[in-house]
Amino acid sequence: VRYGEDEFSGLSERLFIDTAEGWRIAVTSAFAAPPGTPPPPRVLVGGTLIDGTGAPPVADSVVVIRAGTIDCVGTRKDCPVPDGVETLDISGHWITPGLIDAHVHFSQTGWADGRPDTVDVRDLYPYEKVQSDLRDDPDRWFRSYICSGVTAVFDVGGYPWTWGLREKAESDTRAPHVAAAGPLLTTLDHWLNLPAERQFLYLADDKSVRSSVDYLAAHDTSAVKVWFINRSEREFEEMEKLVILAGEESRLRGVPLIVHATGLREAKSAIRAGAHLLVHSVDDLPVDEEFLGLARDRGTIYCPTLLVGDGYRRLWESVLTGDGPAIDDPNGCVDSRSRSRLAETAALGGDRLDREAIESSIARIRKRQEVMAENLEKIHAAGIPIAMGTDAGNPMTLHGPSVYAEMEAMQAAGMTPMEIVVAATRTAARAMGREEDLGTIEAGKIADLLVVAKNPIQAVENLRAIRFVVRGGVIRSIDELRVSPSGSAE
Repeated sequence: VRYGEDEFSGLSERLFIDTAEGWRIAVTSAFAAPPGTPPPPRVLVGGTLIDGTGAPPVADSVVVIRAGTIDCVGTRKDCPVPDGVETLDISGHWITPGLIDAHVHFSQTGWADGRPDTVDVRDLYPYEKVQSDLRDDPDRWFRSYICSGVTAVFDVGGYPWTWGLREKAESDTRAPHVAAAGPLLTTLDHWLNLPAERQFLYLADDKSVRSSVDYLAAHDTSAVKVWFINRSEREFEEMEKLVILAGEESRLRGVPLIVHATGLREAKSAIRAGAHLLVHSVDDLPVDEEFLGLARDRGTIYCPTLLVGDGYRRLWESVLTGDGPAIDDPNGCVDSRSRSRLAETAALGGDRLDREAIESSIARIRKRQEVMAENLEKIHAAGIPIAMGTDAGNPMTLHGPSVYAEMEAMQAAGMTPMEIVVAATRTAARAMGREEDLGTIEAGKIADLLVVAKNPIQAVENLRAIRFVVRGGVIRSIDELRVSPSGSAE
């Protein structure tokens, strides 16, 4: 039984009595299935299949879903449509794995209130209250991701409560699967913490490295994240030694190491330390043969995260000019509270910012974007695996719909649409440690799927044309998922 986007399954019983006037219903009952009961079987028929492996598309395909997993996938000959199972005809559409964002932050809001180190709005929205609201209501982000076709995310750093999102989301078909790294180890003693809770663990010496990794491992963290910021007041060799130690301690505990390292020198050190994933582009210098050789030999995954800096630029320019920022949300997935905050940007007042310093920062962002695009082209050509990630939660990088512009930037940097689909599905699943059950449309994997009305391997922007999202075998139309009557795009 369906009520809008909500689907209920279970058992219904009726008792009939044969009367002089004919059969009559005497008693009827309905019992909802207990939590965790798999959804009923479904079949998607007629769509062009893009399975996430990079294999050629399969026209007029069949995908059989049972107990929330993919039971059979292929041609009608390979997978005959079983009798008695509800089918959805998606002829003229394309079906891909659900998208995966390999770089998000649930401890950030997508606006200045979650990052008051960029524009300080704590007089309007106290940071303690912002974080309390984020912890208590992650569902608005969950819904925005599913509505945007994103069925799994990797939170690569935040407050300890983000670890709890993994269990909360796993069996919720209205939420993406979540991997979470928890608090970040950092070479910069950043102030953006709470009195009784930290999201940044400062790497001061060997002892602090070991105790921090012990703490993360004790919480069964999905990864050890290092924020490798090259600070002029610290010797580079000292910081590098601590990052290498963090890698060693992570390996001892069987936990993958992921690193934020935007400088070429830091990125090389991160790979030598054993980084499974670089969550940002190298943006200061062109990558060289040494970097390419290290990344290729170690199997490091590269997440370019091309547009997060542009979000800062758009926020600052809106504050300085008084013009409201546009929201790129083609399917109406962004919640009303976030839209309200974004609308306030233009009225914040330019006196909150140092105009000269901001103009200098914007110039650096634009230059770094050029370097990032050039480096992505080189890294991709070298055969290094690429995962799609947005850094969602940072100002103007919104949870959910930011994936579209990010993938389009990857296309502009030279990747083909098919390569981007693989980066946003199979490789992103590998980055978050879920390649065995997510990321491709193969028998035995969780049925997380996306149905779009336009061909995504002709142009990656066609992934905006969502018609259905399947999460854990539950099929929902975009009309059921959207939170505003219509989306808006820049």
